[in-house]
Formats: sequence, structure tokens, C-alpha cells
Amino acid sequence: MLNKYFLIIFLYFITLGHWASSQNMLDGSELWFANTELSKSIQITHPSSICIWETSDTFAIIEEELKAGLTNLFNLSANVSKKVKPGSILVGTSALKEIAKYLKADEIKKIGDDGFIIRTVKSENITIITGNTDKAVLYGAYHYLRVLQTGKDEEIDVVEIPDYQRRILNHWDNLDGSVERGYAGKSMWKWDELPAKISPKYIDYARANASIGINGTVLNNVNANPEVLSQTYLKKVKVIADQLRPYGIKTYLSINFSSPSELGNLSTSDPMDEEVQKWWQAKVREVYSFIPDFGGFLVKANSEGLPGPQDFGRTHADGANMLADALKPFNGIVMWRAFVYNPEGGDRAKQAYDEFMPLDGQFRKNVIIQVKNGPVDFQPREPFSPLFGNMKKTSLMPELQITQEYLGFSDHLVYLGTLFKEFLNTDTYTLGKNTTIHRLTDGSVFNDSITAIAGVANIGTDTNWCGHHFAQANWYTFGRLAWNHQLSAREIAKEWLMQTFSHDHDFVNQMSCVMMESREAVVNYMTPLGLHHLMGWSHHYGPEPWCEIPGARPDWLPAYYHKADSFGIGFDRSSTGSNAVSQYTEPLRSMFDDPALCPEEYLLWFHHLPWDYELINGRDLWTEMCCRYSYGVEQVELFQKTWNSMEGKIDLARFKEIQKKLSIQSTEAIWWRDACLLYFQTFSGRNIPLWLNRPEYKLEDLKKRKFNLKPHS
Repeated sequence: MLNKYFLIIFLYFITLGHWASSQNMLDGSELWFANTELSKSIQITHPSSICIWETSDTFAIIEEELKAGLTNLFNLSANVSKKVKPGSILVGTSALKEIAKYLKADEIKKIGDDGFIIRTVKSENITIITGNTDKAVLYGAYHYLRVLQTGKDEEIDVVEIPDYQRRILNHWDNLDGSVERGYAGKSMWKWDELPAKISPKYIDYARANASIGINGTVLNNVNANPEVLSQTYLKKVKVIADQLRPYGIKTYLSINFSSPSELGNLSTSDPMDEEVQKWWQAKVREVYSFIPDFGGFLVKANSEGLPGPQDFGRTHADGANMLADALKPFNGIVMWRAFVYNPEGGDRAKQAYDEFMPLDGQFRKNVIIQVKNGPVDFQPREPFSPLFGNMKKTSLMPELQITQEYLGFSDHLVYLGTLFKEFLNTDTYTLGKNTTIHRLTDGSVFNDSITAIAGVANIGTDTNWCGHHFAQANWYTFGRLAWNHQLSAREIAKEWLMQTFSHDHDFVNQMSCVMMESREAVVNYMTPLGLHHLMGWSHHYGPEPWCEIPGARPDWLPAYYHKADSFGIGFDRSSTGSNAVSQYTEPLRSMFDDPALCPEEYLLWFHHLPWDYELINGRDLWTEMCCRYSYGVEQVELFQKTWNSMEGKIDLARFKEIQKKLSIQSTEAIWWRDACLLYFQTFSGRNIPLWLNRPEYKLEDLKKRKFNLKPHS
């Protein structure tokens, strides 16, 4: 096994070396390993040697990563030795006597299984990289190389402990190779080739995730095919798990709740049925016989037509606990999604709270409820889900969407670091001020036995992994924030730019500004002032605020959300409307309930207001909407100009590909502006202010527009 990983990594770095030798050959497949130059902002002596005494598959990876990384950074060969001398890097677990003497007992205990220490011992001119486990040392090695490359000080004293225990990517990949809400090609899991043929991309993928601290992967779609639990597929899953394991990554599976009847030929899948319970217990034992470190199950149940415990008159807690009991002997967990709604449930934004709050405290300790950041569905901007903070006796994990389902797919440059931070830093006021979502979910407030965070992946078989070169940043940023939610979105953006493109000061500064503004630009040209779900119902891509489908569920159509009429626009969730505001804690409840106090970014989320409603800046609502939509277009046009001025600062191939994407985004921002304003104008009866650019399209032409979407499955 050890020799196998040496060979794989050796071949990988030979390839990487060829990539690095010619900037013109960069194509995005290198991710944030593309720019291997050392920042000119630091002066650091080339280490004399790398001292490693321990052996394992993971330590083989650590050795090769450090050798290749230091060789690329310094353009000098990095030697591996067991003899410590000035300038050496000492690498190993904290129990190793050569390293333990430089550590304190309390800090060794504090860092747990994943945390690491990097320390320069100036008196001896050595640097140590250590942790309590092999995987912790691997995280430390990646961090050390990142510190060098991004221009930090020569003397390093770092103690890093991840904020969340489980930092998990959710793949919405199907067994037929398609990817639901995937915009970067087909699934990277080659189910038809496994288990006989192993794609080298599995190692590339594992390496990328480990470098940013991601330690878990759900391989398949939450709309799960029961066949994934068949022995045929478990043999395939085992092969992937074997590839990911040395990188510290556990494998998880989404399961279909009706598997006992559909796969096991039982007459029912009732979680209270003894035969059903025995079936799950046997299936879990089988899973662990293939994958001893299997992480657990992700479950979407009684949502969007999928089966679940409610089909048998049972609760979500009944279903989750039945699975949790089967997993408990193996230390597995259940991640039970709170994304539930039905067409008869009233205000869709209220339904998750209404279903799950009565169950607070009824879930097993190895169950964690996975909650989307907002109460509807990954919109460009939403208020936070009121489940956060209100469920005080149940562990919750945030679910963030890395793939850009509602934000222009892989065609639009949208940096989600600002969205992730806005959500994590939101104060719920559950236990008074500073009860932020990150503190509620990282164990700081409720001391949860499990802490976790999930990101819905944007990864496919496209050469650049994510369909848009800048979409890679959202994968990277999710990992970095899952490890350390105190990092700023701008800091991460600069870090990613330096590793992916260039250390050029002008490039990093200007493009980090573009990244920081990009999400707000999308909100402006798509859904300003709290508008939401204006996208076409079947694809979630372009604007269709007029969309009407005979027989379709109202809550799948835009009019359900914008409710535009001759009086005004917006969804009334105030105390005199659906009363969704009642699900929030004071002072948020009163603030959201009063349009004069409600933050303008959520105004039309919580209120149906007249077109002439006066905002804080003195403009009426219609005029402000026109300005926001127009400003969004101007922002993207500025992004284009900024990117064009970067020519020559990075390789030509990636420059031109991003330039083309920005041209698409600019065109479609205008399309969004015109579609929404011309449609809503039919209700407002008001003119677009003369100082703003005139629409370039006619409404009747936009309504006929067909979506020429790239096929992704």
C-alpha cells in the first residue's frame, strides 16, 4: 500500500512539474496549486532538510508534498533526512520524542485529532510541524506551504484547531453520471468503471480537499437511488474510500428512506417496524465491512416527493433515531436534512421551523440536523433560517451551496465568501447579543457532541473542475471557513488569488475587490431589496418573473414569492401576513416586522409594500428598484474593465477564458435588469427614471427567449 501511494504521488508531481514549467499550459486543472512561485514579499532561507521518522500512507503523502512544495518554491531540491541540523523542518506526531520536547502538555491536549502546531524554534534554527495524528500533520504541512507562498513572516508560531469537527462536501452526483445542479460536466465518480478502474482524479480531489481541511465527502445525491447501498455499489464506494482515507477524508452516503422495501424487498419501510430496523442494522454492518471508517448517512426525507417516516405516520425524529441506533456501534452519524416543504403548508419559508421545532430534544446524540442557510432555497440573499438558535437541544449543521444554482451557474463570477461570512456572522440574539450562527453551530454555545458544516459541491469533469476558474474560489473558501470561520472573506480571496494566479500586487488587490463586490452585484441585477426566486422554475438560471406553468405547484413559481400587483410588491411575512417574523427572536422579530426598521436587503422578503413607499434615501420603492437593477449591470461592466486591464499579468489561456465568461455575465446582467423591470413595470405603471440607461430588450421578446443552457449530464 505504501509503495502504491509513493508511485501515485511521484507520478502526480512529475505532471505538476510539467505544468509549472510553462505558464501557457495552465488550464485550471491545477486548482490552487497552480502558482508555485515564492512571494517576493518574504525573505526566507531554504530549509536544509525535512526530517521525518514515521511511516504510513499519510506520512508518505506528507513527505512528497513538502519535498515537491519546497522544491517548487525555492527552485532547489529539498532533502529528506533523519538527522536534525540547523535549518531543518521536523515533521511528525506529537508523541515523537524528537518533537515532544518542544511542546507543552496542555497544547497537545487542546489541539485534538485534527489540530496542528507549526513553530519556529529560533534558538536552534529549526521548524516543527506536528499534531496528534497523521492527518493533523498533513493539514499542518499544507498550511506551512501556504504560509510560505502567501507571504507571511519567516518566524512561524501557529496553533490551529478546526472550528467544526466534520467539514463535509455534499455531492449531488447520480449513479448514471449526471450531477443535479452541477455546472461543470459529469460526475467525477466513474461508477461504470469502478471497482476495476480507478481514476487518478480521485487522488487529485483528495489532495485538494485535504489542503483546505475538508475531511468528509458525501458521494451521491440527496435524491438518492437505493441501489447505492447494494453490494455492487458498496464495492465501488470502497475503492473511492480507500483513495480518500490517507488524506484524512471519510466517506458518507446519501440514502433513500424506502431502501428496505425497494432494495430489501420488505413490505414496508416503517422505522418502527422490527424487520425494517433489523434490515438497517444488517445493512450498516455490511457497509462497515467494506469501509471500516465510514462516516454515516445523509438523509433527505418527506421533501419534494421523496419517501420518509411521515409516510407511515412517524416523525423525522423516529426516522433519524432508527438510523442513528444502527450506526451508533460504529461511531457513525446521521445528517438529517431540514429542507422540507409541501404545497399545502402555507408560507414555504416557515415550514422547516414548523416541522422541526416540536421535535427539539427528541433526536439521538449521533443525529445532527442539516439546515440550509436560509429558510427557502439558496437564494442570492436570504435571512437566516430561524431554526438556528431556536433548536437549543438538538445539534444543527449549516448547509451552504458552493455550486451556483441560483447565481448564474458556472457562467457568472460570484465569490461566495461574502455570502458565507454574512450568514456565519449573523447574530440570532437567541441567548442575547453575540449568539452568532457560527457560535451556535461550532459548539461554543451549546457544547454539541457533534459539530459539522456542509457545502454542496460545484465539482465535475470539466478540465478546471468547476466550470468557471473563479468558481474554484468558492470550493476553496468553504474549506478555509469550515476550518476557521474567523478568517475574513477578503483575506481568503487574496490567499486564493496568490496561489491560483499570481503574487502581482496590483492583480491581487484589484481582483480581490472584484471578488468582494461580485455577490452584491448579482443580488442587485437579480433580486434586490429582498426579492427572491425570480428564476425560471425548471432551470433556476435566467429571469422569468412572469413564469406560469399550468398544474405546477405555486411554491415553484416566481409569482408566489414576488406577489407583484397594482398596489406594490413583496411577500408579506409580517405579523399581519404569514407571521414568519414570529419565528425569530427579539429584537429581530420586531425589527423584521416593521418596514421602517427592517434592513433594506430583506425589505421585500418580509413586506408587501406600495410602489411609492419611501425608503431611507428618499427614493420611492419603484425608483430604488430601478437603480439597484441598473447598478448591478454597471458593477459587472466594471468587473469586465478591471479584468481586461489584467492582461499580461497571468497566463493568456485562462485570461481569455475568464474574459469570455465575464462577457456572458455582462450580457445576462442586462437581460436580468430588463426582464425584471419591464415585467414589474406592467404592475407599477411607472416610468424608469430618465437618468438610467434604457432597456435594450422588449418584454415580449424576453418572454419568448429560449434558454440555450450547456448540457451538464
